[in-house]
Amino acid sequence: MKKTGVFDIVNYILITLFSLFCALPLVLLVIVSLTDEKSIIKNGYQLIPEKFSLEAYKMIFASGSDVFNSYLVTIFITVVGTLAAVIITAMAAYTLSNKNVKHRNTLALFFFITMIFSGGIVPWYMICVKLGLRNNILALIIPSLLFNPFNLFLVRNYMNSMPDSLRESAVIDGAGDIRIAFQIYLPLCIPVLAVIALFYGLAYWNNWWNAIMLVDTRNLYPLQYYLLKLKSDMNMLADLQGSSTVLASITMPSESLKMATALITIGPIILLYPYLQRYFVKGLMIGSIKG
Repeated sequence: MKKTGVFDIVNYILITLFSLFCALPLVLLVIVSLTDEKSIIKNGYQLIPEKFSLEAYKMIFASGSDVFNSYLVTIFITVVGTLAAVIITAMAAYTLSNKNVKHRNTLALFFFITMIFSGGIVPWYMICVKLGLRNNILALIIPSLLFNPFNLFLVRNYMNSMPDSLRESAVIDGAGDIRIAFQIYLPLCIPVLAVIALFYGLAYWNNWWNAIMLVDTRNLYPLQYYLLKLKSDMNMLADLQGSSTVLASITMPSESLKMATALITIGPIILLYPYLQRYFVKGLMIGSIKG
């Protein structure tokens, strides 16, 4: 049995303290979201507040179906958009890593240019309108579906680290590119695909820009945009308090509402990350340092 030394004990203590220090903001976030607004104004943020309150959550879930509907919309566009984006990125990366493809370096240059230059908001909006991406669920998926070139090169570098004998053996056995990609390369690329899936998933989950520009229908509001709109309405009510004697006596839970909003939006991501964590470091490091 291995004997625990002084260094190991000190190391465990330091890691435990560091972990508690990292968890402190999240604990404070939960507590403040449950704190009465008057207590926050009086004492600031406290780990043990004077008075607890659920007013922030009552205000968020007051409309009931709107929040849950926004959750369903966000979950749908995140799942569908992430799967589609990962598949497109993987297929493009396989093409660029295939040494039998002519001018693959030239194609890679076209993808690289998009990392530096952008057409701007007006051309982007005009193209979306021409494609009929207005007030429908596709308006929340397709404009963000075009893969990120950084993720593309990450997957390509990962595939470049694989021996060419894999593809050559499959070709000798009569396999085509589609079969080689889906049955050989993609299963071996699960670590790096999990990494870019997390990147795409976060981007879709936090996306509110597409909703602002392309959606006017309330039933299609994603969670981030709905909460942003709710926070904007709260700020408007707070501004009206100064000019209204009726509203002056009402204390709006602005600070606790911010914390409750943050907790609602990051909750699913926090639950998802531990399942992808084992792939994250491996996929990111291999895909970034091997070319």
